[in-house]
Amino acid sequence: MTGYRWVICMMLFVALVINYLDRQVLSLTWVNFIAPEFNWGPDDYGLITGCFSLVYAVGMLFAGKFVDYIGTRKGYLWAIGVWSFGACMHAFCGILTNGIVSGQWVWSFNGAREHLIQLQSIADVSMAITTVSVWLFIAARCILSVGESGNFPCSIKAVAEYFPKKDRGFATGIFNAGAQIGALIAPFTIPTIAHYYGWEMAFLLIGGLGFLWMGVWVFVYKDPRENPRVNAAELAYIEQDKSTTDADKSADVAEEPKSKVGVLQAFGFRQTWAVIFGRFLPDSVWWFLLFWAPAFISNVYGYSTDSTQGMLAIFVIYLISMLSLWGSYLPTYFINRTRVNPYKGRMRAMGIFAMFPLLGMFVMPLGQVSMWFPVVIIGIMAAAHQSWSANVYNVVSDMFPKSVVATVTGAAGLASGLGSFTSNYGAGQLFRYASDTGLTFLGFEGENAGYMIVFLIASVAYLLSWTVMKLLVPKYKLVELKNK
Repeated sequence: MTGYRWVICMMLFVALVINYLDRQVLSLTWVNFIAPEFNWGPDDYGLITGCFSLVYAVGMLFAGKFVDYIGTRKGYLWAIGVWSFGACMHAFCGILTNGIVSGQWVWSFNGAREHLIQLQSIADVSMAITTVSVWLFIAARCILSVGESGNFPCSIKAVAEYFPKKDRGFATGIFNAGAQIGALIAPFTIPTIAHYYGWEMAFLLIGGLGFLWMGVWVFVYKDPRENPRVNAAELAYIEQDKSTTDADKSADVAEEPKSKVGVLQAFGFRQTWAVIFGRFLPDSVWWFLLFWAPAFISNVYGYSTDSTQGMLAIFVIYLISMLSLWGSYLPTYFINRTRVNPYKGRMRAMGIFAMFPLLGMFVMPLGQVSMWFPVVIIGIMAAAHQSWSANVYNVVSDMFPKSVVATVTGAAGLASGLGSFTSNYGAGQLFRYASDTGLTFLGFEGENAGYMIVFLIASVAYLLSWTVMKLLVPKYKLVELKNK
């Protein structure tokens, strides 16, 4: 049997490495490089990341349908092409801000006569610089988010096409580890590039990696049945879920390529809502950790992102999160060892993963002893999340036919983006309020009180989500669609 499915898995892995490098450039440069230049506060950064998440959420809603329509191969080319372009556009936000605020590039039209708008007349030029730069970064971030919204619908659809159900959690765990690898590489490369060559070059160099990936993908990916590198034995292994038992005949009918479901129709299934609740709170925690961990290390402990301690702290967080690679295999172990159905094995494993984030309530108290306690705990939370997400994604492919996997994944991705918007924008506003008012909470004051509140919410998010999922879909039930 050939093993070409693992080549596809590694391509998805590399794409996610690039994806998370692109996401991390802003979080690793805004505090020490961009904010001083444009006078940003935490609320400005929260607005930028919040808008990214909101557009990402809406994009996920339609990206899945788009991918199901044009196919995995073309869909991924479009996705990574758009997000790489958006990543590179961040580099020009400084130039555009200077041009606009200096009055050189802003024009208005009054009939046939055009005249220059003199922004220098604004009393607070600093405020103008902040406002203009924030909105330019929002624009670039929105382009990035539109492209990135296609990443997981493409990846999950590719896994559904190349792996049997029992292996999908493990395969997803492998490519999903690209998030941690990207995050491991980022703290050493991005601040170093920004320090020596400017933050603009960090966006350009990292953004350009996606275009290189596209040149390989276009030659690598084909449908398993049309791929000459997949022999008959591997194809039979990939399609092993098709059986002649009465219980599975309905599944074969549901797998017909003519079976379709619209974006709005997807919300009519309890299984879709189970995935939505499985992603809203957990993904809001993950995106907060991803976007705010560097700021947390810098603001609470005083280590900049380009300092040795700062880079090492972020590296250790994501090094610990690599434990998720083993965690993602746990459902496969349950399925093979106890012969339970994929959904039951996945939910059993996710219940275990949901326990580890409870350590989050000790981040701030133990952080008074040493910075490395929060670093280790945040790393464990990140590992638990990645193990969780590797399996919640595959709940879709467990219960829906392949022809609509990307559509339903995209619909569930709306919840992910809305959760991210809530956590990132809300955190920015909370930290600004806590800092301005001297908020006190459980013995912590100012911005530290804000972090205490956020980590308490994060600690219970997964158990709550698991409970709701179990209530919505207590037992495995395959969705049957009528052929059109």
